[in-house]
Amino acid sequence: MPVEPIDLREIDKRAANVYEAIIVSSKKARLINDERKLEFNKHISEIPVKEADDESSEDFNNPQQQKISLDFEKKAKPHIEGLNELLAGNLEFEYKQSKNLK
Repeated sequence: MPVEPIDLREIDKRAANVYEAIIVSSKKARLINDERKLEFNKHISEIPVKEADDESSEDFNNPQQQKISLDFEKKAKPHIEGLNELLAGNLEFEYKQSKNLK
């Protein structure tokens, strides 16, 4: 995977502070990762479990499980998707308003 530089001026256009933008994109990446984990576990749970013989238990591989794993590995990393959504303007964020401010 080649390294792709990120233009910080694009991040400055989307947020007042680069650090805020990183936090927002990382929170989105966590959401994406959690959704993928749920989806992966759902797919894995649908696969019937085969009993392996004692002799072949070391070399037992389920082709359906391997296919699902490879499909998930081919997807873009969550942090890259989160940052791309921020740069595309698809993420909106705001500060929490505190009631105790005077």
